Amino acid sequence: MSGPLFVLTLVAAIGCATMGGVFFGFSSFVMAGLGRLPSAQGAAAMRSINITAVTAPFMAGLFGTALLCLGVGIVAIVSWSEAYAVYLLAGALVYLVGTIVITAGYHVPRNNALEAVQPNSQAEERLWATYLAEWTRMNHLRALSGIAAAACLVLALTK
Repeated sequence: MSGPLFVLTLVAAIGCATMGGVFFGFSSFVMAGLGRLPSAQGAAAMRSINITAVTAPFMAGLFGTALLCLGVGIVAIVSWSEAYAVYLLAGALVYLVGTIVITAGYHVPRNNALEAVQPNSQAEERLWATYLAEWTRMNHLRALSGIAAAACLVLALTK
């Protein structure tokens, strides 16, 4: 593996691990903490988190890592005969599908639904009960995907 590809892969692996760690934190204690609050307070806190998550540092980490993984994936396809290529492609695909696709296709629509519901209403209470369990369940997959993608990319560095 060339020096520039090594650095690209290493930085992508760090990004994947970092985002996996962020999602792990949500899965392991943030959502549980919100679930201990009364529904209206938990939902309000989650709405606040969703708004403050859309910041340059978080978006750079999430989507910057996606761009790095896209680059790593392209390199993997172009250099398919290399021993590291399968690990590069696996890492890239696991992150892109398990983190980006799930975020855009699953979590963002649920976050938007939570934002749209009338605060302190019965509808909010019903939505929060299902949101909390379902959002967290799929977030486990995002956490695992980020960590697994990082592991694949680190394995590529050893080939």
